[in-house]
Amino acid sequence: MMEISKPTQIRPGLWNTVNDRYPGSMITKHDYVPLAKLKKPLSESKLTFVSTAGVQPSGTMPFDTVHPIGDYTYRKVPSHLKPEDLEIHQLKYPTVGANEDLNVIFPIERLQELAEEGVIGSLSDHLFSFIGYNMDPDKLEETLAEDIAEAVVKDQADIALLSPA
Repeated sequence: MMEISKPTQIRPGLWNTVNDRYPGSMITKHDYVPLAKLKKPLSESKLTFVSTAGVQPSGTMPFDTVHPIGDYTYRKVPSHLKPEDLEIHQLKYPTVGANEDLNVIFPIERLQELAEEGVIGSLSDHLFSFIGYNMDPDKLEETLAEDIAEAVVKDQADIALLSPA
């Protein structure tokens, strides 16, 4: 009979290392907020997408990818756009795969398909993107996160799907 061992973390101590390098940036046990329950079926819900991919409509003001503490702005991405209407402004992750198929990092076409198939009720008017390189966790929470949350509420999304790049 095969003995099942207790799962272990792949890199023990990783979270401590991150906390040592970026004090205050990690979510702690007392920060836990339970997920909200859906108030209506997924097939009737309006979904938005929020990503750290640095994706934005072509020709819009690029993110500041070289500022030493990051860029604390976000871009609205109209949910009807196609990948060829979008571009990536990001230096902190390799974008080769994303430039070949944007959906690997910003699944706009997959989300559109879910809406067309009735899996979700619809997409909000906008999806949201920012760059994940932000070295001031307080500013990230008090400015950028609050600004995006207000925009999501304004777009009347029932669900927000969050994805790191």
